Amino acid sequence: MYGKLYSACVHGINGVMVEVETDLSNGLPMVSIIGLPDSAIRESVERVRSAIKNCGFTFPSQRVTINLAPADLRKEGSAFDLAIALGILVTSDQIVFPQQEQMLLIGELALDGTLRPVTGVLSMVDTARQYGLKSVVLPLQNAAEAALVEGISVYGIRHINDLFAAEQQVSEVGTEQFQFHIPGQPSVLVKKIASEHAHPSSYPQKQVNMKPLLYVRESVDTQQTLTYHMKEDYADVFGQQHVKRALVIAAAGMHNILLLGPPGTGKTMLIKRLPTILPPLSEEEALEVTKILSVAGRFKETGEGLIRARPFRSPHHSITASGLIGGGAIPKPGEVSLAHQGILFLDEFPEFPRPILELLRQPLEDGEVHISRSRAVFTFPASMLLATSMNPCPCGFLGSDHPLQRCTCTENRIARYRAKISGPLLDRIDLQIEVPRPSERDFQQSETSQPDGYDSTTMRQMVLDAQHIQLERYKGTGIYWNSQLSGKLLRQHTVATTEATMLLNAAFEQLGMSMRARDRILKLARTIADLEQKDQLDAVHVAEAIQYRQLDRKV
Repeated sequence: MYGKLYSACVHGINGVMVEVETDLSNGLPMVSIIGLPDSAIRESVERVRSAIKNCGFTFPSQRVTINLAPADLRKEGSAFDLAIALGILVTSDQIVFPQQEQMLLIGELALDGTLRPVTGVLSMVDTARQYGLKSVVLPLQNAAEAALVEGISVYGIRHINDLFAAEQQVSEVGTEQFQFHIPGQPSVLVKKIASEHAHPSSYPQKQVNMKPLLYVRESVDTQQTLTYHMKEDYADVFGQQHVKRALVIAAAGMHNILLLGPPGTGKTMLIKRLPTILPPLSEEEALEVTKILSVAGRFKETGEGLIRARPFRSPHHSITASGLIGGGAIPKPGEVSLAHQGILFLDEFPEFPRPILELLRQPLEDGEVHISRSRAVFTFPASMLLATSMNPCPCGFLGSDHPLQRCTCTENRIARYRAKISGPLLDRIDLQIEVPRPSERDFQQSETSQPDGYDSTTMRQMVLDAQHIQLERYKGTGIYWNSQLSGKLLRQHTVATTEATMLLNAAFEQLGMSMRARDRILKLARTIADLEQKDQLDAVHVAEAIQYRQLDRKV
């Protein structure tokens, strides 16, 4: 006897459809799972056996073969338990599953038949919708996450027996009816075909009724991002107008930024307020970011639907390579992927081990991470804004003119400190800004409550206006930010005046810039021009972009 149900697994952050084929044949009682299963799937045999028996069914005393197709893809995790259990029950004619050819089944089983939540549900359900499936049965704890995908019905259950009648028996000719009640929902009558009317070799049969299990989607407030982190405002920062200007440019084009200055000047505070001026995620970006959190097991049922605010990640400098980039026996996304479409903040940049920092080169250049394993290569998206801060020297007071804050570091010690950041990595940071100590004038201005034009609301509107220009300019190209420009598109959209070109060429020769740095200056100038709503790059735009690159000669 043969049966087939559908389940899914996660590869990277994308779901992959898996056909769970079940075959019952004569022979010694045993269960074989084929199709490159991992140990968690092979162990599912005992979980499924106990769950079937404890739910009142009979585990077949036959040779059971379960194939997970496609056979050349390695399957991992415990999400196949429900599909394997129901596949055995369907194939042995113990249950009748309606429209099983259009239904996705995912979930881990406990020994008593209770369903436990799994990770990566959003990716799997989205793939099932694209595959043409109409519904999904999964643990109730994952129902809200699955309901984020439009166009597919979601049935959340706590226990396998939720699918069947369990309480009240009503006599009827040739059949038996059971009344099944879910708390908070009306009772539903489902039929159980009498065993005497079935084939002599078959088991008693139960009919599945999915109607009372349907999970209803809740409305989503798309305006939730307007208040994200707005309790923190750039109006609280004394002075530092030139740094705020640089942060606006960084947010408007998603350019990497480094703040350098002595301790206590507000570097960390300035960067932690950066989310308040970033634009909200688009629908496509929100789905992608939420998928990453789902695969990483960090999706929380908040009732707010898709993640709308851009992520902000700030790992400690003791982080490992797999924690930053991703990895593990079963590869999971690291901090660079959790910061996708948002900000990755590395405070005290030189305190991170140099080998760890060098791993950032590929994500900063390609916007994705590739993790190779013996059987497969996993790809995680990692297009983020890298924001960093550092002191000018180990003691932090290099260049200070205050008599009580003199630098005590030797030249060799300073050189070793700055050598932790390689030239190629620094080359990928577009804005390198010095953050001096606030002056007396800054405090006087704050006491008189004189606005400097750089509060979060004003800065955010500037960013939104610049983003709108970029979205219109790059429509249909797959590019959303100026920082993503390269090759032909870079030359096409960074047309400069003669004076601007001469200035850029002179700086290229005199400062010994690399070609990468030259291209990044053009991208930065493009963003500066967008903030001023100019189509052509003028000399003033290029000059401002060049001044933000001057620190790469010192660090």
